[in-house]
Amino acid sequence: MGVPALLDHVVLAGPDLAEAIAAVERATGVRASPGGAHPTGTANALIAFTRRGERVRQYLEVIGPDAAAGRSASEISTFGLDRLSAPAVASWAIRPDDLDATVARARTAGVGLRGIEPLSRRTPDGGELAWRLARPEDERRPPFLIDWGATAHPGLADLPLLELVALRRRTTDVESEGRRLRALGVAVGSGDDELELVPAATDGLEVEIALDGRSVVLR
Repeated sequence: MGVPALLDHVVLAGPDLAEAIAAVERATGVRASPGGAHPTGTANALIAFTRRGERVRQYLEVIGPDAAAGRSASEISTFGLDRLSAPAVASWAIRPDDLDATVARARTAGVGLRGIEPLSRRTPDGGELAWRLARPEDERRPPFLIDWGATAHPGLADLPLLELVALRRRTTDVESEGRRLRALGVAVGSGDDELELVPAATDGLEVEIALDGRSVVLR
C-alpha cells in the first residue's frame, strides 16, 4: 500500500463545511485550518500531510459551501456537494510535471478531460492563490489535474499535520480503472509510490492516516 507519487491533494467534501471540519477532527484529533473562499461558492480548510514524518507537497482539503456567501450545497455540483448527505472523501488531484502535455496524452488515450481552466481563491489574510486545473468529464471518476505555477504550494504552508499512510481507490472495474489512471501517468499497484486499486461493489476513495500507533481510514 502506498501513496501515488503524483498526488497533490485529497478532497473531503461535505454539505456543511463546519460539520465536515468537525468530522475530520473527531476522526483524527486534528482541526483543519481555514483556507479561503472560491468564486464558485465553496470555501475550504486544510491539513498538510507528512510522509514518514517529513513535510511533502501534499495535503487534505476539506471543502463545502461558503456559508459567508449564503450558499447551500443544493446549489453546488462541484465534488458532488449537491448529492452529499454527509462528509465523504470525494476526489483527489494529481500534479504532473507538464499539465498541458499530460492532458493531451490522456485525451489521445481516450480519457475524458475538460479544458484547462485558470482558478483562484482568496486566503484569510486577503491574499490570492492561483492555479490551473483540468477536470475529468465525469467528476465521479477522479483524479483532476492541477498546476500551481508560481504559487507557493499550500501543502507547505503553516498548517496542522497528519501522517499519510495510503490512498486507495475502490472500483467496480479494476482493469478499466487501471488503464485510465496509467494514461494519466499514475502508477498503479501495491508499491510505496503507487495507487492501490481495490475491487469493490461501489466506487470510492479511502485515505489511511497514522495516529499514535494506530490508523484511521477516512472514506
